[in-house]
Amino acid sequence: MKTLLTIIVSIVAAGSAFTADAARPNIVYFLVDDMGYADAGFNGSKDIHTPNIDALAKQGAVLDAFYVQPSCSPTRAVLLTGRYPTHTGVFCIFGPKERAGLPLAERTLADALRQAGYTTAICGKWHLGKFEPDYLPTHRGFDHQYGLWGGSLSYDTHTKMGELDWHRNDEVSHDSGYSTHLLAQDACQVIRDQPAGKPLFLYLPFNAAHSPYQVPDSYKKPYAGLDKYRQTMAALVSSVDEAIGQVVAALKKKGILDNTLIIFSSDNGGVAPTRYARNTPLRAGKGTIYEGGVRVCAFAIWPEKIPAGIHIKEPLHGVDWYPTLVKLAGGSLEQKLPLDGKDIWPVLTQGAKSPHDALLLAGRSKDHAAVRMGDWKLLLNPSDQDSEEGGDEKATGVEKVELYNLADDLSEKNNLAAAHPERVKELRTRLNEFMKGATEPIRIKRK
Repeated sequence: MKTLLTIIVSIVAAGSAFTADAARPNIVYFLVDDMGYADAGFNGSKDIHTPNIDALAKQGAVLDAFYVQPSCSPTRAVLLTGRYPTHTGVFCIFGPKERAGLPLAERTLADALRQAGYTTAICGKWHLGKFEPDYLPTHRGFDHQYGLWGGSLSYDTHTKMGELDWHRNDEVSHDSGYSTHLLAQDACQVIRDQPAGKPLFLYLPFNAAHSPYQVPDSYKKPYAGLDKYRQTMAALVSSVDEAIGQVVAALKKKGILDNTLIIFSSDNGGVAPTRYARNTPLRAGKGTIYEGGVRVCAFAIWPEKIPAGIHIKEPLHGVDWYPTLVKLAGGSLEQKLPLDGKDIWPVLTQGAKSPHDALLLAGRSKDHAAVRMGDWKLLLNPSDQDSEEGGDEKATGVEKVELYNLADDLSEKNNLAAAHPERVKELRTRLNEFMKGATEPIRIKRK
């Protein structure tokens, strides 16, 4: 028989656990594929209608200087590990037949949050390796998986190169329907099934608006006045906006919306900005280390925690979400591999400065990178060419260095390298520090 003291201790412990759980947010991360910096109303779009995304953005903090990687696999790696490509080796995308993936030594955000007591679910595009079971999401910390393992598959048949790439918890799924619709439906079901009192981490990386640019005609009709390329992009983004609205409605119906931290961003700069996406006023787009390739539309909301209607201009990076979210979840940041990300919660909630003295903006190889320090940005071997392929950027034998002051020249039009040699030297030294001991890009190493 329990003693009175034992009962009292149990009640206090239960109460403390409840309080701790109540303070921990559910976490929902919406990651849109290839969406441009100016492809949402909250970030300047005049021709694409994003009412659900815009409504969310107004409830929290718009991140005006949020950086990721120039293409999808590398961005997914930094978000889920809190580590730069120089440490993970994920500089480039993983092809459909490639025997490569996020190294198994890497602890993922899903690992850390599951250890902290969260239900962890991914509904969408993985793209971090599928050639062996150990590389699949369910082996990298996710309790639930639904969607595609690779990238660039048919929205309707869910195939690429004749191979079906649609799975639920490691098993082939023959679900029929438009992929964006299916992902939203599954995410809503995950929310409905979530046990009361247990926190949820829902990672929803859409494959839209990536090629092959397939979208039902009903989404195109409101954009009849646009050229065919822009019309297709607008329709794809609209389908994602609708899906996000459905997920938010499910959170509200479940009664957990007010205690949910929602994060939204694109995975890289907009694709083909002269045709499909718009990155105005940024230069270039996906696959480049110019601002249009690595600076993306983003926001974060948590009612009563993150102030509503603010814009944060401090430079932040995708690596920062890992330590920030694990800390908010009450998880442990003790791990074998050191983190590059910093806790940005004070920036989001208290108007603090960025915790970084500099940000590494890694490109496709160790010789294709940029660094931002304050308002200054140095680029090594940049190109306006949209490319997802890795390679030796010094193949021509001529190194290209560019320097811009982003406060005066956000569009990176005026190269100041010749006029400010000391500034070039300072930033080059910092870039060299980032690159010291950098691992080889996985795709190059495995060829």
